[in-house]
This record gives sequence, C-alpha cells and structure tokens, in this order.
Amino acid sequence: MTHDDYAGRCEEFFAVGGFAQVRKVAGSGLEELGPDPVLYRWLGLAHAAEDEDDHDAEAEKAYEAGLAHSPDDLGLLVSYLELCLRADGWTYPRRSGRVASLKERIAVLAPAGSPEAAQVEDALGWAGRGYWQDVREQTATARAERAALKSHSDDVAEALERGGQEAAHPEDLRAAEVAAALELLSGPWRAPLRFMVRHRGAAYVATFVLVLATNKALVLSGTVSYSLWGWIWYVPLLLADAQLRQARRLARQRVIAAMEARHAGSEPTPADPETSTPADPETPAPADPETPAHAS
Repeated sequence: MTHDDYAGRCEEFFAVGGFAQVRKVAGSGLEELGPDPVLYRWLGLAHAAEDEDDHDAEAEKAYEAGLAHSPDDLGLLVSYLELCLRADGWTYPRRSGRVASLKERIAVLAPAGSPEAAQVEDALGWAGRGYWQDVREQTATARAERAALKSHSDDVAEALERGGQEAAHPEDLRAAEVAAALELLSGPWRAPLRFMVRHRGAAYVATFVLVLATNKALVLSGTVSYSLWGWIWYVPLLLADAQLRQARRLARQRVIAAMEARHAGSEPTPADPETSTPADPETPAPADPETPAHAS
C-alpha cells in the first residue's frame, strides 16, 4: 500500500464517523511507510473530532510531528491553527499562543483568494465570535440534528409503508440506518412506536393537544393549582426518537465494520517463506516516491 491508499481509507472512515479507525489506519501507514503530511493531518483530525482534552493533546502532537517533517504543508498548518484557535487561553496558553506564528506562516504560503486563505478566514471568524454568536451556532447545530433525525424518520416511515426494505450495499449508511431502525422497532410491543414513526407529524400535534388538555383538566378540577403532568404524553415520542438515534449509531458501527472487512479482504496474504519463490536479485526494487501525497 502507498501513502495515497492509506489516506483514501482514512477519508472513507472519517466520512462515516469512524474516528478510531482513522487513527488506526493513519498510524499504520506512518509506521509502515514513514512520515507523510497527509497521514499526520488525518491522525490529528481524527483526534480533534473527538472534542476531548486528551484527544486535543494527541492532535497537537500529530500536527507538530507532521510539521517537523513538512514545515510548509498548508493542510497541517491550517488544521493546527483551527485546533489552537479553539484552545482555552487560560488552560492551554502554549497552544493558544501558537496562533500568531501559525497565521504568519500561512499568510506567506497561502496568497489571498486561495482555498487555504478562505479556510483561515472561516477559522478566525469562529474564534472571534461572541456569546450570542455561540448560542446561534449551537441552535443551528441542534436544528441540523433534528432535521437529520426527521429525514431518517421519513426514510423509516417509507420502509414501514412498504412492509420492509430492499437489500442494499452494506456500506450504504442511509440504508443501514433504515435497516437498523426496522430491526429495533420490530415486535408486537413496539407497534405504538412504529405507528408514531409512520405518522410523526400527526403524533406530535396530537401529543401537544393532549398535553394542553391534560394540564387544563387537572387545574380546572382543582386537583392541582399548576400542572406539568400533561407533558408525560411526550414520553412515547421521546422513546421513538431514542430508538431512531440508537439505530443511527448501530448502523454507523455496522458500516464501519463492513469497511474494515473489505479492507482486510483486499490485503495481500503473506507468502509462506518456505514455499515462496525468492526474488530475482537482478530485478531492482521499486523506488519510494520522492514527493509525498498532499491533502486536498
């Protein structure tokens, strides 16, 4: 395998959230083939994606190791800059203090109008935003997650209407999510959850009406002066959404496992040293590429 092969596998795993697999593949490539800026970048990104302090520290080590071998690689510089911009200045002053020097190096290597320069501007915009901008960003992220869950629910509802799902490629993440949801929602005891998934919009409207009616009835009856008991009607809907989220996590694990199996099947089988034919001493070994692949 070449550096490009390892980088391609890292990209595949990263796209489906297989960050641990990215770290494993990138580490294997670096160990087998030696330093490469692309693999160091994937290693750092896979650590940074976990959004944990320990992983951020490992990401920093990966970026610094890569820059020690390729000090002018823009991919590494920009990725490292993004990590440093997100660092807390009080907790990690050294990491935060690298921002100025990284910006200077990138400004020299990335002229105005280049994709790298645009990425730097986006990162600087993220770092300079205020409290309300953070709130809006978090709200936008929550909306995107709800939209993804609704899209997944629509796919599952369509499959339930058809009475099942057609066989799909094991690495098709969307199909795997639907298959996992059908599996988790199967059985007579989960019939109410299947009904709510099939009629998601109507279920939410009916639940909201039941909440208002229940709280109003309890207050008017004198049972309580103020009621929140009606919100218990949302429990079935929350259970249905929890099953859909669990299905997405399960599908991701299955797709990653399928990708790992495909990669394992494409690995050449080592020859038996007692039966293999010795190499022709007159045939020169292929030379290592002089120029490593760079991140796109």
